[in-house]
Amino acid sequence: MEDSTGGSRGAGGATSPVSAAEVWTGRASNRAQWLLAVAGAGCLALGVELAVDSSWASGLTALVMSVVGCLAAGVLVLFGTLAFTHVRVRVDGDCVEVRCGHIGVPRRRIPLDQVDSARLAPWISPRNWGGWGYRWRPEMGTAVIVRRGPGIVVDLGSGRLFTVTVDDPEGAVRAIRDRLRTAGPRGARRALGDV
Repeated sequence: MEDSTGGSRGAGGATSPVSAAEVWTGRASNRAQWLLAVAGAGCLALGVELAVDSSWASGLTALVMSVVGCLAAGVLVLFGTLAFTHVRVRVDGDCVEVRCGHIGVPRRRIPLDQVDSARLAPWISPRNWGGWGYRWRPEMGTAVIVRRGPGIVVDLGSGRLFTVTVDDPEGAVRAIRDRLRTAGPRGARRALGDV
């Protein structure tokens, strides 16, 4: 049987050590955000309808404000939610890469030589981070939150943390730690969190 790193599983489900050439990939998605995208599309449609059917008796200023407001709200909601309907995480021999949405933007690439350690976060909630999306909190670091549930926390040293929700966070942590161990004595200490 193969896991998402490409490493083979032995008896008891233990994964054999990964080589630097193998890649671990994972993702997480949130279907509820599609409802917000539909609301954004509705605002866009309303803005277009107002612009086309301009039989307002209130005057041109009210019409322009309504059209611009609907179009702006629609674009912000539609593209803001589509960018965070899912996240892809990729761990290879060089970096941890996080891509959001269908076109992969925003994207964060963290070289492994900047990673001190990685750990499992059993419960990540959008409420603790101030909502879905790309978030920053002074006391918690930076995060990509697309749903509530488990994820990973990557320690970048000097108190800087990067958190991301992802399915199979145990596999991601294992892949990062394995790659840090293969980096040599300092990497082995970092993988265990002994910095």
